[in-house]
Amino acid sequence: MFIQPWPAGPADRRRDQVIYYQYKADRARRTLRGIDEQVAKAEKAIAGKTTIKRNRFVQLSGGTRTVNRALEAKARALAGLKGYVTNLAASPDGTPVTADFVIGAYHRLFQIEKSFRMSKHDLQARPIYHHTRDSIEAHLTIVFAALAIGRWIEDQTDWSIKKFVRTARCYRTVEIQAGAHTITAAGPTRRPPSRPRSHHPNQSTCD
Repeated sequence: MFIQPWPAGPADRRRDQVIYYQYKADRARRTLRGIDEQVAKAEKAIAGKTTIKRNRFVQLSGGTRTVNRALEAKARALAGLKGYVTNLAASPDGTPVTADFVIGAYHRLFQIEKSFRMSKHDLQARPIYHHTRDSIEAHLTIVFAALAIGRWIEDQTDWSIKKFVRTARCYRTVEIQAGAHTITAAGPTRRPPSRPRSHHPNQSTCD
């Protein structure tokens, strides 16, 4: 692990940043294999065995094409390294930022992408059939509240939200506040079929 501070200059419109460089042998192996393939294609193209396509290792100088060996050496030297940039001064709990925290946050980006996919499809965030600002904000507030609840359910149960909905569909209750009394009313549920039937493992028997 290498750490490189990147302070902001007087004319920069940004905060001080830090770059954490992490090396992984598996990443280096994949990168070196890709470099070998690209260099081999560049050599064949320069020798006239194949057509010259876009290749970063093909160098054009004065009408002469050669393999850029300096760039190849630089790429091989950096194989396996990946940089993670942050401008955070502290973690959410107030402790100093560490390399593990920054790299772990980057690795959790797929959760954010999953949330956006969920909001667009499962929660029907778009299209928005509203015209006033209050209606649009109310729609998005409901969508993101449902998103937060859905992600909390997934974290607590280790189930997908679809599996949870299929299972919970059989168990609906409603709490009615009548003055000082709280009445719990059970909603109607479907009875399981009298005869067994084949169904998907994630499908509720009350469907």
